[in-house]
Amino acid sequence: MPSFFRSFTISPPLSSLSLALHHERTQSIRPLYSSKASSRKKGHRRSANNNKRGKGSENGDTDQASLEHEHAQLKLNHKVRVDGSTNGDNDKHIIALAHSQNNHHKNPMSKFLSHIIPPNDQRQKLVSRTKEWKKLEKHAEYIEQTHLRDLLQNEERSDKLFAEHDGLYLDYSRQRVTLDTMDLLFDLANKQQLNEKIDAMVTGKKINWTEDRSVLHTALRGERNDEKTEENRITVDGVDVMDEVWDVLDQIKYFTDAVRSGKIRGFTGKRLRNIISVGIGGSYLGPEFLHECLKTEPEGINKSLGYTLRFLSNVDPVDVERACADLDPEETLVIVVSKTFTTAETMLNARTTRQWLWDFMGDDKEVVRKHMVAVSSISSAERVEDFGIDTEKFFFRFWDWVGGRYSGARSVDNHFINAPLRENIPVIMGLLGVWNMSFLGYNARATLPYAEALLKLPAHIQQLDMESNGKKATKHGIPVDYPVGEVDFGEPGTNGQHSFFQLLHMGQTIPCEFIGFLQSQHDLCIDGEPLSSHDELMANFFAQPDALANGKTADEVRAEGVDEDLIIHRTFEGNRPSLSLLAPLLTAYSCGQLLALYEHRTAVQGFIWDINSFDQWGVELGKKLACDVKDHLLDARTFGKKIKADNPATSRILNYYVENSKQAIGEELWDSNPLTSVTRKTHHDRGFFPPVGHDLKGADGKLT
Repeated sequence: MPSFFRSFTISPPLSSLSLALHHERTQSIRPLYSSKASSRKKGHRRSANNNKRGKGSENGDTDQASLEHEHAQLKLNHKVRVDGSTNGDNDKHIIALAHSQNNHHKNPMSKFLSHIIPPNDQRQKLVSRTKEWKKLEKHAEYIEQTHLRDLLQNEERSDKLFAEHDGLYLDYSRQRVTLDTMDLLFDLANKQQLNEKIDAMVTGKKINWTEDRSVLHTALRGERNDEKTEENRITVDGVDVMDEVWDVLDQIKYFTDAVRSGKIRGFTGKRLRNIISVGIGGSYLGPEFLHECLKTEPEGINKSLGYTLRFLSNVDPVDVERACADLDPEETLVIVVSKTFTTAETMLNARTTRQWLWDFMGDDKEVVRKHMVAVSSISSAERVEDFGIDTEKFFFRFWDWVGGRYSGARSVDNHFINAPLRENIPVIMGLLGVWNMSFLGYNARATLPYAEALLKLPAHIQQLDMESNGKKATKHGIPVDYPVGEVDFGEPGTNGQHSFFQLLHMGQTIPCEFIGFLQSQHDLCIDGEPLSSHDELMANFFAQPDALANGKTADEVRAEGVDEDLIIHRTFEGNRPSLSLLAPLLTAYSCGQLLALYEHRTAVQGFIWDINSFDQWGVELGKKLACDVKDHLLDARTFGKKIKADNPATSRILNYYVENSKQAIGEELWDSNPLTSVTRKTHHDRGFFPPVGHDLKGADGKLT
């Protein structure tokens, strides 16, 4: 089978399904789960850091006077008193209660204080209390006195701050680090048992402790292995994971081939040429990113001729119109992607597209069974069947141990699992993320791909990283007292240079990650131009990191003859960190490498910070409140009631919305406001048909 099905899995097996139908790839990827990799012994696969460690307490020293001051200040701020008095003895009594283990579960006041500032013995479990962390904090004071302009002149340093793997080349010499910094970061990684945590993840241990789940997205691109042993077998709750995975991949292979060949057709007998992928979050961002990468790749162009792939994610009805416009429902396949098959936005859009299909072909259950398929977890099978989808043939299952935002390729998995820490690209990138965020105080990070086909990568990484590491407590249930979870954003170069680079160069310091390629998917060289278009692009790729690092001094500006009053406005401080990542060519293979690389970087940062990168409870509260608001709106629309929400501000804005949204009280929603109806038009109604030809012309065109 084409290894495209083994290369990627995002909200598995969505990317394999929708993109295989649209592009169909044939790239080869190295095995991950070989017997050699699986049979490694503890301490055998990675070289540990051999640098001598400094002496000191394992958890660092605690300043008792400072701690008592924190408790006293907390008590003062919250006006907490045992008996309402302000007597100093009572103040001391409160502090004693907060420290008392015997009273911790008995006294309500002690319990209240412990939720805000954990008892001292609990706080010692924080990574910030280790001597390795303390050394990095002290070292950061030294780094603050250095400048990248000087560090880049150190040839020994520059020659060591890079890493390579399977065509990927990482240059991190423009990070605000020295060789000593990296030694200290690897010490921290060893202290946090990073090797062991990686092993626990890829062997199926239940490291998602808040949901009691394994984290095995790496298994989705594992190698089929017919000769299993106890050493290479991966099981979860007694079930062989790889057998399950390959059963579904075989099912996908049969289905996609049958659609392409015309063996599987729509309700009226027409071939299925249009695909609408309905999903949100990880069920949308990663797949759309892959689609954008592959649709301008030469083989991707050829394989997708005659097919249309669109994504429907937003509950905004405008998104429905855009997804369905000009498509023939009789030739359209709808893929509904929801892990639980309960995601509110996805299910509303699924019902909307189902109605769209029914409007044209009649309310026959076979319309749904022939035009809609589901990608969802095994536990949602009953809900999928109730929706009307054929669960025997068109239900592509995955498992609770798959996170919706995780994906990737086996090549980088193998590197991540087996490479020594000092040569491990995702480990290095993760440690640099911790350094920039927790020690240098940079709370944002920019992803800057110098390839237009990667235009959706920043959005994917934004969701991957911010949903994973936007947490507030450790695995011990203790609030973190150190910064975690950067704000991620980005834009392709050179567009970003004319958007937010002004801030990157002269505003707040934001570490940047530049991604470039040795070759373009489609290079151009115009007559009379000295360089190709790709060289022009890459000139900017190489110049921007140096500009950020070196800056421009006042003397350099003055030497250009600039008026003295303007010098401050044209001076660049520099000393702004970045890293550069190069790959040979943007293909399905390198695309999968990038996805796995960033997913493992995210996991590394979570492992170091002792947080759970694999749950997302932070999204639940807004969903619950949205359900409450929908109830208010339904009452207001149906009975004309004034809305009384939990607070006056919410009541006011909801009532304003209802009164001014052009719907008369008591009228049926669809009859009163035709703008909110399901789109009824196709290309037949618009008076023209899609062009038969294709502007890019595939193998016969100039872009081959």
